[in-house]
Amino acid sequence: MRLVRMLAFSLATLIAGGTLWLGAAPASDAPALVPLAERADRVLVEKAARRLTLFRDGQAIATYRVALGFAPEGDKAEEGDGRTPEGVYRVDRRNDRSRFHLSLGLSYPDAADRAAAAEAGVDPGGDIFIHGQPNGHDGPPIPYDWTLGCLAVSNAEIREIWSRVAIGTEVEIRP
Repeated sequence: MRLVRMLAFSLATLIAGGTLWLGAAPASDAPALVPLAERADRVLVEKAARRLTLFRDGQAIATYRVALGFAPEGDKAEEGDGRTPEGVYRVDRRNDRSRFHLSLGLSYPDAADRAAAAEAGVDPGGDIFIHGQPNGHDGPPIPYDWTLGCLAVSNAEIREIWSRVAIGTEVEIRP
């Protein structure tokens, strides 16, 4: 029994290490958060317009063009559907070692998303981020909807967004 546990632990360690190695990038020179008075308190994404806008006290402070999932029409329903979710979420993590140039994680799926997926008998998916371009892509942004459901901007833009959006910031994604 002890041998089985040791083998299982070794296998889990190898898988986790391999996953981290394949999915992680070297630490970036991520910008620091700007002072509180300059931070966004809300992010609005309008999918049809391919627009992401940062707000502070109800006023737009910056707007960016955004690429969506490769199947952008409609709300995300399940893992692998290529859709970007719609609804109100929060930034719940910051990753400066992403496979993309910086990434801000969203709280998708929420309870309603999980319930809808359970009713449909599917996995709702997860790991939805606002991020830059794939690491190693230093040219202009990819000019079409290419993500698996995330929101992608240029590397320069994600640096600006990263510096202005803290964990806990509301992100509303509209059709």
